[in-house]
Amino acid sequence: MTIASPTFLPPAPGTPAALALVAQPLTREAFAAFGDVIESAHARSMPINAGMTTRFHDLARVDPGPGDSRVLVNIFETQPYAMPLQVGMLERHPLGSQAFVPMDGSRFLVVVAPAGDTVRVEDIRAFVTDGRQGVNYARGVWHHPLVVTQQPASFVVIDRGGAGPNCDEILVPPACVVRVSLAG
Repeated sequence: MTIASPTFLPPAPGTPAALALVAQPLTREAFAAFGDVIESAHARSMPINAGMTTRFHDLARVDPGPGDSRVLVNIFETQPYAMPLQVGMLERHPLGSQAFVPMDGSRFLVVVAPAGDTVRVEDIRAFVTDGRQGVNYARGVWHHPLVVTQQPASFVVIDRGGAGPNCDEILVPPACVVRVSLAG
């Protein structure tokens, strides 16, 4: 991992340095600027295997990036964070996309900011999945590491393998406080 040269910019004039976000339900429309929502609802489907299986087709654009890169399929096991979440760091994968799909129906928190070499506190967004959804972060989208809130959970993670550093981290400056809570 490398500490990124990108910059976490101070808030725009008139914008408070503290941001309190309530995670919104994850929808394709709300998340479109950051990547894909992986879910069967409203997806193109077709029967396969003599009608015994339904295939929900082409749910995400997996982007392994240029050159000799390849798609990796991994399993991550993660521990729960205490809520509200104080965002201290974001990461991005500049060479390829990264997808997370829960294996056990766990809801998880998705904290994102647009791709680019700068991050503004006011551009950070938060979503919560319903436990049957996954996400595919587009190449370069800033995101918080995987966050579950209730119990340890396992995820299938699909990302890029190959030469070159593919994880940049940026620290949230102490002057900018970003807290994320769940509704209810």
